[in-house]
Amino acid sequence: MSKLVLITGAGSGIGRSVSETLAEQGFALILCGRNLDNLKKTKTKLKNQKIHLTHACDIRKIGDIKSALQKNNIKSLYGLVANAGIGGENTYGEKDRWLDIIETNLTGTYQTIQECLPYLKKDDAPFKKVIILSSILAKLGVPGYSAYCASKAGLLGLTRSLAVGYSGDKILINALCPGWVNTDMAQEGIDGFADALKITKEQAYQEAMKQIPLGKMSEPEEIAQLIGYLLCEKQTSLTGQTIDINNGALMP
Repeated sequence: MSKLVLITGAGSGIGRSVSETLAEQGFALILCGRNLDNLKKTKTKLKNQKIHLTHACDIRKIGDIKSALQKNNIKSLYGLVANAGIGGENTYGEKDRWLDIIETNLTGTYQTIQECLPYLKKDDAPFKKVIILSSILAKLGVPGYSAYCASKAGLLGLTRSLAVGYSGDKILINALCPGWVNTDMAQEGIDGFADALKITKEQAYQEAMKQIPLGKMSEPEEIAQLIGYLLCEKQTSLTGQTIDINNGALMP
């Protein structure tokens, strides 16, 4: 029987690529996200479509996460890829997006993991796996991105705390910190950069890439392949770690 992995934010970007990669590796998947149509599109791209499940889920709502597990009659989980999140700027004031970003990226991820932990504990694999998608902006400051930076930095503390707390249950918990990744969210960021500087999108892209030693974005498939390794059975030693994948943009 295929090992079961739940993926949040599976309807697009990194989440979709992770779904494709893990399906190729033989995992059975529960695809979760706010847009059911997008999840169904992801499912059409997967190997062995019949063994994968889709479930509309807003990770800000504990009931949605419970429903994704209970309504699908899940008995145990081998892995969780906590990928769902939102980006963008926030400005203090009446229309501040602070709470929405923190509640989605940090609180929503925390709730997802907590609801999945009992199912991870029940799985009979020697080691179970949780992968948390943080960001390079957990370690770098960007003006106007206070909520995003804070939420992604919070995920690193969450990773370390849970990794220690559940080591006795043989649940390995790690975080990834990608830099620029060629997704819709990244393209929107380049668009905003271009608008702010009143230059073309290509000029904005070239300007952004000047700060990166390799001068490029990563592709979602690269992130997915790294997650595939972290989830494989042979990986039994990495836990509580923050893994940077950013084309040399940050070298601690």
